[in-house]
Amino acid sequence: MMESGVKPADIGSLSLLGFKVNTLSDRGVVDLIRDAIAHHHQYVFGHHNSHSLYLSTRTPKMREFYAIAHYVLIDGMSLVLLGRMLGLRLKREHRATSLDFMPLLLPEALEGNWRIYYLGSRPGVAERGAIKLRAQFPGLQIRTHHGYFNLEKSSEENRQVLDDINAYAPHILLVGMGMPLQEKWILENREELAANVIAPCGAHMDYVAGEIPEAPRWLATVYLEWLYRLISEPRRLSFRYLIEPWFLVRLIVRDRMDQGRRRPLELAD
Repeated sequence: MMESGVKPADIGSLSLLGFKVNTLSDRGVVDLIRDAIAHHHQYVFGHHNSHSLYLSTRTPKMREFYAIAHYVLIDGMSLVLLGRMLGLRLKREHRATSLDFMPLLLPEALEGNWRIYYLGSRPGVAERGAIKLRAQFPGLQIRTHHGYFNLEKSSEENRQVLDDINAYAPHILLVGMGMPLQEKWILENREELAANVIAPCGAHMDYVAGEIPEAPRWLATVYLEWLYRLISEPRRLSFRYLIEPWFLVRLIVRDRMDQGRRRPLELAD
């Protein structure tokens, strides 16, 4: 197995409109996961896109989740573009999503005998995705459970899910319930889970299973991946892509005003 190229101490952190993000590439994410497993750490990952920024201003549990997350990935070229506009040194490689880093991660999971548990999606969808992955990577250890159960921490169904996860003892736990449910579930249950890596992953297995069409990779480089998704799922995504981004204008204005207030103080120093 190759040596890890990224260590926790090497990972950069930036403030984007007051939200912490880490400058990790897809390869860097895999290196960090390998580090967690090799040294028996537990890392909670999060990811930010325009939707999560919107929800974070309106959902206290989202803010609590990001406060406890060890690393927050940039999930969306829109944030890379926005960061550049605000003077941050962000590059295309700093956009790290599960659709991009999982193809790098799965061969190493196979080689290292890492166990992966996926929690989420509708009944049957995640397992169809897992079947495809096992066919592509024979011997891959992956277990699934749908996300349609009583998510209340004290419920019997939730207790059964936690018991099933811990009995499998995964190295990597992926939670794909959509925002903000997946973040809330991780926040409330993480202390009972022994996985080395716990990460929300949205509709990842829905894409793998073919339930949702995946946008061509080149669209991300021209910042139009969102348009493909909007056309593919207009009812679900219209508000997210056509209304929510306008709220970012308020955050940008506030950020510029805050910087303007700080600048005279810095000059006075």
